[in-house]
Amino acid sequence: MINVDGACSGNPGPAAIGVVIRKNNDVIKEVSRSIGEGTNNIAEYSALICALEEAKILKAQSLTIYTDSELVFKQVTGQYKVKHENMKTLCNRVKQLIQDFSSVDLQHVLREKNKEADKLASSVLKHKSVV
Repeated sequence: MINVDGACSGNPGPAAIGVVIRKNNDVIKEVSRSIGEGTNNIAEYSALICALEEAKILKAQSLTIYTDSELVFKQVTGQYKVKHENMKTLCNRVKQLIQDFSSVDLQHVLREKNKEADKLASSVLKHKSVV
C-alpha cells in the first residue's frame, strides 16, 4: 500500500513530494523531498512516479496506491484526456512504470485519508528546504 501526495507553495512555485510505502501495515519507506519549481499537478505526478520507482526497487509485484489528486487519478485511469504536453509526458511515464508490476490498483481518496503523505510533502516546504 502506498500513499502519495504533492505540494507546492504558489502555483507554480517551490514544489515537493511525499510518499509512504507500507507492507503488512508497517511503514517500510518514506520519501519527502523537493522537486524544485512546479505546479501542484506536476508535484502530484512526481510523487506517483517516485512511488512506482521505489516500489520497483523494493521488488513489489502488486500495489495499491492512494492519491488525493482527482486530476492525476482520472488522467491515469483514462477518465480525463491529458491535454497539456508536460502532463502527457508525466502520465505516459506513470503508465510505462505500471507495466513493471503484476497489478496496480490506483485509488482516489479524500485528502483526510492521505494525511501522512501530505505531511511529508508539506514539511519540505514549511522547513524552507526547497532547492
